Amino acid sequence: MSIWLFRAGKNGEFENKFLKDKRIYLTWDNLNVDLSEYKDRNKILQKLQDMYNGEKANTIKNWASQIYPIAHRIEKGDWIVLPSKLSNTIHFGKVVGDYVFDKAAENPYYHYRTVEWFATDIPRNNFDQDLLYSFGAFMTVCKITRNDAEKRIKQMAENGWQAKQIQTKAFADADDVETQSLTDIEEAAKDSISRFILRKFKGYKMEQLIAEILKAKGFTVYHSKQGSDGGKDLLASGGEMGFGSPKICVQVKSHDAPVDRPTLDQLAGVMAKVNAEYGLLVSWSGFKSSVEQERGNQFFRIRLWDSGDVIREIFDNYEKLSSEIRAEIPLKRIWMLSDDGE
Repeated sequence: MSIWLFRAGKNGEFENKFLKDKRIYLTWDNLNVDLSEYKDRNKILQKLQDMYNGEKANTIKNWASQIYPIAHRIEKGDWIVLPSKLSNTIHFGKVVGDYVFDKAAENPYYHYRTVEWFATDIPRNNFDQDLLYSFGAFMTVCKITRNDAEKRIKQMAENGWQAKQIQTKAFADADDVETQSLTDIEEAAKDSISRFILRKFKGYKMEQLIAEILKAKGFTVYHSKQGSDGGKDLLASGGEMGFGSPKICVQVKSHDAPVDRPTLDQLAGVMAKVNAEYGLLVSWSGFKSSVEQERGNQFFRIRLWDSGDVIREIFDNYEKLSSEIRAEIPLKRIWMLSDDGE
């Protein structure tokens, strides 16, 4: 069994289709050609050079290394890792179907393998940092082999997706072109910061952190006392002394499981009780798919923040946070060339 990383678009635009259709798609634009006819890597490379003749040679070579596996390397029984771009979670599936080319399909869904999604919405924070580095590879498709990844991920699956303390020996990626991939440094940094914050801020302290962020954004904040709060961890409002709008009811969850739909519905009920105009649901471990599907329906009433959103708010408002919070979360801004730099 091998483990393959798949991405559902740069911004997760194909993720819901992957999960709903129970498939992984190769989402290269206008790649309407049957890949099963190109068992020789050099032939598929030549075909891509003909189809995308405006691209650089190294770009085409990189694309070929990612396109080839869906038809010729991935096997039934292999596992798929699908990092979510819509929430701070990761989905896992098992390949159960052969490669299919559907010439009549809508672009870019010509190529797919059927997948049984056996574990969805697993919090990123459950995984060791080195595995997250592998999950953060820039490539859309690649084989994950570093640091005994297959054995460790299987053990996590057997252990309720909690990491076991095992001895591992770091080794280089397998001698496959599919695995030669750079890591998304920005994503890796956010994962590291996320784990650090989670260690220091849980429960009531996480509520305090969110309160500090809201204060830095200009809100007057009421923080319920520790213990029973009736579902309103925080209340925030604008205007003079907090008597203006918007009036926001906030719930904060820092436990290790994604938030489910009943929690979202509870927030809506509490908003009505306290006459809040809007709601903010903060879940450090992200949200189950049933909640993610409600983002559009709740857009004008409720916002959802996972750890990624909280970290972005910390970045944007860091200089306005209290000295105590900045001392507990010591950050340094580093500038570097983006992946577009040459």
